[in-house]
Amino acid sequence: MSLQTDHKDSRTPSPPYGYSRVCGHSREEQIHIVAEFHAHKIRPSRIAYRVGIDIAFIEELIAGEIEEERFPRLVKRYRRQRFQQRLRDSTSSKGVRRYEQEQKIEREFRQETDL
Repeated sequence: MSLQTDHKDSRTPSPPYGYSRVCGHSREEQIHIVAEFHAHKIRPSRIAYRVGIDIAFIEELIAGEIEEERFPRLVKRYRRQRFQQRLRDSTSSKGVRRYEQEQKIEREFRQETDL
C-alpha cells in the first residue's frame, strides 16, 4: 500500500508531549480533573493529552509536591465514588458472577486505598 503524494493527510499531527489542546479550566478545576482521572488509573500523559493540562502540573500533584494534603483527599473521594459506581453497575449481573465481580471490585478498592 503506497501513499499518494497529492493525497492530503487528514490525520492530526502528533501534539507536543502532553498536549492536544489549550486548557480552558481554572486551576481549581484542573486539580479536581487530575484527581478524578488519577482515581480512574489514567496515566498523567493521557490526562495532559485529553484535557490539555500541563503535564508538569499533573506530575507535581501526583508526586505530592503541591497540594500535598488536599490532592490525596480528592483522589480518595473520587476512588470511593468509582467504587460505589462499579458496585451499582455490578447489580446487572446475577448469582455467582455478581458475587465474584463485587469481590473483585472490593479487593481492588482495598489495594488502591492501602497505597
